[in-house]
Amino acid sequence: MRQLGINAVFNLISNFAFIFLVFKSLQALRLDYYVNQSKQRAFRLVLVLVSTALGFLVSQFFLNFIDSVRNLGYLL
Repeated sequence: MRQLGINAVFNLISNFAFIFLVFKSLQALRLDYYVNQSKQRAFRLVLVLVSTALGFLVSQFFLNFIDSVRNLGYLL
């Protein structure tokens, strides 16, 4: 049971870390320069949603990769 709790904490930290990294990366692109002033609020919402989706996907890939590497030990 303790292992499940540790995995859950690791999953949460990974998800939030990758979402934060993707959000900062998208902000660094300065895409807001190309958006009209009247649409800035909607663009920020889209930026948050896109960074959440991409961050979650990258995090899941990372976690699945780590899980697969751990399971390679069962092959031998």
